[in-house]
Amino acid sequence: MVDALHALVPVGILLPSTVFQSDEFAILAAFVAINTVMFAALAVAKILPKPHPTDWFRVRNRRASTRSIHPDECL
Repeated sequence: MVDALHALVPVGILLPSTVFQSDEFAILAAFVAINTVMFAALAVAKILPKPHPTDWFRVRNRRASTRSIHPDECL
C-alpha cells in the first residue's frame, strides 16, 4: 500500500508548482501569517501580568499616608 502511494506521489510534492505561485495561494498564505502573529501576540499578552495604570500616577483620592494599624507592612 505504501509503495503504491509513493509511485503516485513524487517525493512529497502534492500540488503542482503553479498552485503555489497563484494569487489565491499568496492571499491564503498572508491570511495564515497574520492570523498566526495575532494569536501569538494574544498568547504572550495572556501570560504577562496585567498592568495597572493607577499605580503609575498619583490619584487625588489616595491618602498621603497609610492609616493601617501595621504601617510598616503597607508600602
